[in-house]
Amino acid sequence: MIAFTDLSFAHEKGRPVLCGATGGTPDKALTILAGRNGAGKSTLLALVAGILTPDAGTVRVGERVSPGDEDGIRRAVRLVLQDPDMQILGATVGEDLTLSGDPRDPRFLDVARNAARRMGLLALWEAPVHTLSFGQRRKLCLAAALVHAPDEGPPQALLLDEPLSNLDYPGVLEMRRILRQNAAAGLTQIAAAHELDPLADLADHVLVLHEGVIACQGAPETVLPGLRPYGVRPPYARWDEEAQ
Repeated sequence: MIAFTDLSFAHEKGRPVLCGATGGTPDKALTILAGRNGAGKSTLLALVAGILTPDAGTVRVGERVSPGDEDGIRRAVRLVLQDPDMQILGATVGEDLTLSGDPRDPRFLDVARNAARRMGLLALWEAPVHTLSFGQRRKLCLAAALVHAPDEGPPQALLLDEPLSNLDYPGVLEMRRILRQNAAAGLTQIAAAHELDPLADLADHVLVLHEGVIACQGAPETVLPGLRPYGVRPPYARWDEEAQ
């Protein structure tokens, strides 16, 4: 279970981004974090991932709590940024996926290669990252988020910042497949978005961030129709399998 209570945060010398936000996500569910541009969705994800430390309030991931155990939270929760080029560090697909461990360790290499296989990137293991398409680079970041030390379990949660942005139609369909695959594997997922049409039918839960707080949360059928007061357009249509 991911939960945050009375969460407040301001960037250095800036106005507060979060002002007592309280919310949570069910285990092994896909939660949409909705909010207009500039609402603070990326900041909230960074706090939940243990990358930022709250000025006040707490983040709880299972038994791990921030402030205090940001290292433990970072092992349990992985964040995938909106811009893959801000996250990719290796020169090739294989190098990027093995930066967090020892590629000479066959157990670690198996974990990394399995992550590549899961994202359809194993055939591109030796490919320079600059030759990848935008969608492939985003999948590389997703694969890297799933890599873990052989003696540790896989991450419990995956946080995705605008996972469908800047993707063409086939790329959106592929990302939807990945989100469903992650759900089937038991991953807790939070996807931040302001355009909700391609995500709405996949969601189990919705959080709405507005003016520094979670303005409402709950089941999609309850929350999504009432988004307009928060500067978010409700989804127009479901992306069900028949429509695809």
